[in-house]
Amino acid sequence: MALTLAEASKLSNDILLQGVVETIVKDSPVLQKLPLIEIVGDGLTYNQEKTLPSIDFYDVGDTWAESTPTFEQKTAHLKIMGGDADVDNFLKTTRSNIQDLEAAVVELKAKALRDKFEETFIYGDATTDPKQFDGIRNLIDTGTASDQIIAAGDSGATLTLSMLDQVIDAIKGGKPDILLMSRRSRRKINALVRAAGSMMETDRDSWGNFVQFWDGIAIGVNDWILDTHTLSGGVETATTGGTCSTIYALQMGEGAVCGLTAPGRLTVEPIGSLETKDASRTRIKWYVSLALFSFIKAAALIGVQD
Repeated sequence: MALTLAEASKLSNDILLQGVVETIVKDSPVLQKLPLIEIVGDGLTYNQEKTLPSIDFYDVGDTWAESTPTFEQKTAHLKIMGGDADVDNFLKTTRSNIQDLEAAVVELKAKALRDKFEETFIYGDATTDPKQFDGIRNLIDTGTASDQIIAAGDSGATLTLSMLDQVIDAIKGGKPDILLMSRRSRRKINALVRAAGSMMETDRDSWGNFVQFWDGIAIGVNDWILDTHTLSGGVETATTGGTCSTIYALQMGEGAVCGLTAPGRLTVEPIGSLETKDASRTRIKWYVSLALFSFIKAAALIGVQD
């Protein structure tokens, strides 16, 4: 069974770990919704659903045609994310009368891990950097033409609400769980809705943050989605040098977009006192990866201009 990072932390009695997980998740729309499957070993090989078999009508005595679904075999390897946080013992002793210095340092390290995960979730490229996992941009492959890539013109165009509906409709077998975009794209959607004489639906999440919805689908802001993509011939050619952005429609789940993690998930490990300096070290680490089990559970609207 796949659990989100926040739900998994409830099964731990480690107060420091729970605090780190809450710090990571509460400001991350991706980690709030992304389920995680625990796997044994360093990777998972799975068959990604591509097309369904065909069904026909027949007369008595007709010759029946055989058809089979098509799959593409994928392998997702767990990658090591993390970092060490050192706290000087002198500062910890003399400067902790107002704020717990060690807790503050670990919290900032946890936020840095969240930021790195959110960036890699979008732009991760195991071919360019084998130390990281493939992000959703590579899993969808926005550099090629397909039914899951909705292009706003050959070289980009101004966003319309019709384009937003089109990328939502590219998700089959239910609606997306999230529309992931940059802040500029969200501002543009708000402007379009206000111009139509309406207002966006809003609600609060489990952490009290306001969340906007379009057609009942949560809008998530990812600060790492660039507004500088370039398009040519209706496909993305680069992530810099242009004026375009991308909006991702994602359905989360074990048969859709899903995270992979080692047993134990994210861990906070007290390393203890260091030999070469008067300080103590805490290590935050996470063995994690990303999988897209069904091609039709993720789509991208590329070429979104302001």
